[in-house]
Amino acid sequence: MAEWKFTAKDFAQIPELFASGHRACAGCGPAIVMRLILKAARGPVIATNSTGCMEVVSTIYPYTAWRIPWIHTAFENVAANAAGIEAALKVLKKKGRLKYEHIDVIAFGGDGGTYDIGLQALSGAAERGHDFLYVLYDNEAYMNTGIQRSGGTPLGAWTTTSPAGKVIPGKTERKKPIADIMVAHEIPYVATASVSEWRDLVLKARKGMEVEGPAFLHVLAPCPRGWRHDTSKTIEIARLAVETCVFPLWEAENGEYKLSPKSKAIALKPELKKPVEEYLKTQGRFKHLFKPENKHLLEEIQKEVDRRWQKLLKQCQIS
Repeated sequence: MAEWKFTAKDFAQIPELFASGHRACAGCGPAIVMRLILKAARGPVIATNSTGCMEVVSTIYPYTAWRIPWIHTAFENVAANAAGIEAALKVLKKKGRLKYEHIDVIAFGGDGGTYDIGLQALSGAAERGHDFLYVLYDNEAYMNTGIQRSGGTPLGAWTTTSPAGKVIPGKTERKKPIADIMVAHEIPYVATASVSEWRDLVLKARKGMEVEGPAFLHVLAPCPRGWRHDTSKTIEIARLAVETCVFPLWEAENGEYKLSPKSKAIALKPELKKPVEEYLKTQGRFKHLFKPENKHLLEEIQKEVDRRWQKLLKQCQIS
């Protein structure tokens, strides 16, 4: 598959299919994800969106930020909805009733609608081989309903349902390895991306649209309100997640793992890898970890990050 080539100037000229004027918070990471993904579109596209922040802020009646056909569906079944759209398009094309050669189908879901409530529909659609791109915009909690923990909330994070106190020091469980779970489905394409590495994100989105069959893109998208950080720091914090290997960037084509440039540079020069504290200290949801009595938790989080990083290096065959 030939890589899509473009300059920053070219990219700026691509029409905005996710319009400004939506109701997202200042500094909203997921809103950046929507904009960049749609600028990667290769032609006509239909999107479906599970219940969540992006569904609410982009379509408050009678307005919409979407300049493409867009369908809202329930929390638990955006992948099933995308599968139905894709199947219907195949039938229309077979009957000669579709004037386009390709219509890309994209499903957007947050961490709640992907890790937890929507996992069954996503797994089923992947198993059946439907040709669509699933985009997980991961802000690591159920932000739209009040910042409750999800399967994507990291170890030690404060949420309203994983409070930080003397009894419970934030979330006590690890973040679910959702992208690895999707690789295990043996689908053609799985990748991670970050809003801080916009070109990498856009190229992966285009690749996910171009492959035949299911594609899954996991994008880290900071939430100033839930993460408790300044609205101007969204990109900086997302970049730190990559540089500390809290959220390394990679892709798996037909099960073969490969590091993306930013993370590959860290693998080749380990001294570039920053301590996880540099990432955690930027966010109020982790401030309790810096109390003397919680020093052991910081050490545990660093060990967990290191363990997952070493596992990824082995998957990418980097020693």
